[in-house]
Amino acid sequence: MDNFARLLKESWTLVEEDRDRLIGHFYARLFLLDPDLRKLFPVQMAAQRDRLVEAIVTATQVVDDPESFDEYLRSLGRDHRKYHAAATHYETMGVALLDALRSTAGDGWNLEYDQAWRDAYAAISEKMQAGAAADDDPPFWHGEVLTHERHGPDTAVLTVRALQHPLRWKAGQYVSIEAPRHLPRVWRTYSVANAPNDDNVLEFHIRTPAGAGWLSGALVRRTRPGELLRLAAPMGSMTLDRESTRDILCVAGGVGLAPVKALVEELTRWNRTRWVHVFYGARHADDLYGLAGLEELVAAHPWLSVTPACSDDPDFDGEHGEISDVVTRYGPWTTHDCYVSGSAPMVRATLRALAEDEVPPPNIRYDTFGNL
Repeated sequence: MDNFARLLKESWTLVEEDRDRLIGHFYARLFLLDPDLRKLFPVQMAAQRDRLVEAIVTATQVVDDPESFDEYLRSLGRDHRKYHAAATHYETMGVALLDALRSTAGDGWNLEYDQAWRDAYAAISEKMQAGAAADDDPPFWHGEVLTHERHGPDTAVLTVRALQHPLRWKAGQYVSIEAPRHLPRVWRTYSVANAPNDDNVLEFHIRTPAGAGWLSGALVRRTRPGELLRLAAPMGSMTLDRESTRDILCVAGGVGLAPVKALVEELTRWNRTRWVHVFYGARHADDLYGLAGLEELVAAHPWLSVTPACSDDPDFDGEHGEISDVVTRYGPWTTHDCYVSGSAPMVRATLRALAEDEVPPPNIRYDTFGNL
């Protein structure tokens, strides 16, 4: 396994800096091999292209951790049921991927790399299909939008009831959403912002800043109560370790509050002994849309504390600076379970701060909106 993982990671360095060419070649080859596959993908492919890169990078990072590798791929297979992926599609995608890797890597590619990726893709395909076959849930759920609340020009909080079939998720996980009325065949992942409940209702926090995807824009600006969305199977491992006795640090930036809020809600049901410290950052006070709800939880649970911070609001009556710097000022966090959620730059900065604080990597879980 060590040599296998080494070959994958080593060969990935040959194409990592030329991702656009790799992905362009992959999709061109894929649709040439099977033109009927094109109708399974959205008209605008930008978001789909990014997801391919994320999946490849994640697979090459966890391949030397067999347990994580297996669970990630099985969950990915369950998720891909929403695309109606069949065995023949997996075969075609394998051919297109190998061809794209060879073409992009150029003269640096060799037979060892080729065989390693053949073996890797065979394992990936087998585990994904096994995960899909073992799943008794539907390929996706229809969900009715119950409420839609705007918070400023670019943020909305939605509640959605999954219809017809129970949707089981864990606090801290995310699901893919499609809005077929506005953007058919476009899926994007969003964290669930509440703990599991018997009502089959999920809460989502969605932001659409300048340059954000069209789906987020549609969900914030055009979606209304009563509309139907589609929800795919839950994924993600930023979940609570109930066996741990360590205190908990949660760091949230912007709508990264969503999974942190879900984790805190889950903790209110059973926690009695673990101190929980939530740091919630944004640029301006108006962006701290979830602060009032957090403060209500603080009033009801003495083990919970919340520290808000703003990076660009000198009039804010609280902590000032980037949330990663604020967290550092309150440390050390070496003996805590740490959960981090937010934009890619915010997560990178916080992970760097926790590493400098010598927090053991197994005690850190994170979720990021965008590539790290």
